Order: sequence, then C-alpha cells, then structure tokens
Amino acid sequence: MSRSIAVFMPNWIGDAVMATPTLRALRHHAGPAGKLVGIMQWPIAALLAGTNWFDEIWLREGADAAPGVDWRAFARRLRRAGFDLSIHLTNDFASALAARLGGVPQRAGYVANRRGWLLTERLQRNPAGGAGPRVSTLDAYRSIARAAGCDVDSARMELATTPAEEALADRAWASLGLAGGERPVVLNSSGRYGPAKRWPERHCAALASRIARDLGLPVVVLAGPAERESAARIAEAAAHSRVASIADPRPSIGLSKACVKRSRCLVSTDSGPRHLGAAFGVPVVALFGPTDPALTDTRHDGEVRLAVPMDCRPCQRRECPLGHHACMEQLDVESVFAAVARAIGGRPDPSAGSAGSAPAEAQLRDTA
Repeated sequence: MSRSIAVFMPNWIGDAVMATPTLRALRHHAGPAGKLVGIMQWPIAALLAGTNWFDEIWLREGADAAPGVDWRAFARRLRRAGFDLSIHLTNDFASALAARLGGVPQRAGYVANRRGWLLTERLQRNPAGGAGPRVSTLDAYRSIARAAGCDVDSARMELATTPAEEALADRAWASLGLAGGERPVVLNSSGRYGPAKRWPERHCAALASRIARDLGLPVVVLAGPAERESAARIAEAAAHSRVASIADPRPSIGLSKACVKRSRCLVSTDSGPRHLGAAFGVPVVALFGPTDPALTDTRHDGEVRLAVPMDCRPCQRRECPLGHHACMEQLDVESVFAAVARAIGGRPDPSAGSAGSAPAEAQLRDTA
C-alpha cells in the first residue's frame, strides 16, 4: 500500500537530527510508489542535504505561525497534493490547522498549544520540569510515527554529506594547514538556544591548547554564522599553532556537517553539532549545563556526558535565572580533557610542543 505523507519538520538542528529515525520509518511506510514530503525551514533542508528520504521539500519561511506564512494558502496547497497523513513534529497550532483545513484525513502529533482537536492521533508528552519520567525527543518523534501506524525499527540517527559539502571541508582543511586525511578534535562551545548553554571561552581556549600540547592533535573550533567572532577569539587565546577556527571561510551547516564527520572526536555543548557527531558515529564529549540530558538522549554509545551536580540544574532556561551561570562556569577543563583523552584512546604526548599553551584549570571533584 502506497501513501502520501506530509512531515512538518522541527525548526531546531538538534531536533531535526533526532527526527531521522522517524523519517526512515515514514519512508518505509509510504512505500516505493508513495510520496514523502518534508515541510521545513531552509536550515533544516540544508541539514538533510545528501539524504534520500523525501521526494519533495516544501520550504516555509519564518518561525511557527509567523505573519509571513499564509496558512490558508498553505492549506489549499495541502489539499491539492492530496495527502493521506500528516506528521507534526512541531507543536505549533497553525500547521495542524492547515492540515485539517487541507483535508488531510489522518493527522498525528502531540497535544500542545490547544491544538488537540485538530489531530486524529493525539499523544501526550510530559513537559520539561513536569513530574514523571522524561522522554527523549528522539523517542517522542518515533512515538508519533508509531501512533500513525508505522513500523518503527531502530533509534539510530543518520545524516549524509554532499560532494559540495565535502569540497567545502577540503578547502577549509587546506586553509587551516591540515592534511586531507587529518582528523582533528572539533570543539563547539556555543549554541543557538541561548547563552546559558555556552561553555566559557577561556575554558574552551585552555582545553584546545591542552589537546594540541599534550595529545599532539589539531583542534578545529566550530562556528555558526553568529559565533564567528567567538570561535576566532577562542583560537587566538589558545595561542597554539595547531588550534584554528573555521570563522573563515564563511561557516555553513554543510561545512559543519563535513567537519564533524571527519573529526576524531567532538567536544560540544548540548546543541546542534552534538547531534551531528552522534549521527556520524563520532566520539562525543557532551557538556551539559541548564538542559536535561534525558530530553535530548541521542542513544549514541560513543557519547560521554559531563555535568556539574547542582540543585538548580537542569533549569531548561535560555539565560541563567540566578545570574551566576555556575553549571557551565564550574565544568572544569581538566575533567573535559580527561574525557577527550579517553574517548580517543589517547595518552598525553610528552614529545608534543608546549610553547604558547594556556594553563588548564583546577579539577572539580564533584563533576559527574
């Protein structure tokens, strides 16, 4: 049986990566002669470049229910396409309304934002901070597909790169003085979610210098368009010839994918790049502050999670409500360095040069 399915994709990079097991299941559910259409913002389309789940991608601009989106016209487009099923991985009201007005007979998603009456397959999810067990976004998405009748197999996340993206990484490697097959440690300190997730720049610089000095490995500091200056400052403060940032050439999602894919280890906050590492099977050292690891569990066996036990975490806030940002400030360099060394199976290299390196900070013994 062939089906025509519309998938409303999430707007966050990490969430979109966690949706890939669901996309794999939906592709199978649609059948060889069926159609799978992804409805998403352009950064998510860039993230999924190189994969082959979707027959078509419909781009929508702006955030959910943004004034620039004509949802009545969108409903007419859905009706013309004749979809059998819509999968709502976003929790917005407008897309559910458009699917109902567009005549989609089966509409599956979570009850949120007063949209339950617009869905035919209604799921309930424990909100962040609520009582009861936490469910990872990865599993929450799989539950939507299962409720719609899909046979959902593994939780394995996956991504791909295009030849153009690999060429971008080749040029970046050349500009950074890296050999074509060289596999650096990639460092991501930031995240679009907000400043509460960020690991301090001075910690990042000290870690990068320590990796280059004691493990003899190159370090590439990752940057999105909004983090170029921060990445450049980290690389400069590390003061080591084997530490560089990709602030230039111009960062992009495709370049970030290709850089993470060819890395030896990824050190990242709980943000989009962390999920790229899991999807490509790269060892990941994940730094957690305000966010709950249970909600973003990637099921990646190669991931080590580090966090400082504190009564106020996880608060799930974009900015520290107490103003001290201690959950990330106190996540010390020595603990992260030790996790990196274990992840790559490496030992400190006494022959590696130490000129220009920054000192590591004192270890906090209660770091978990």
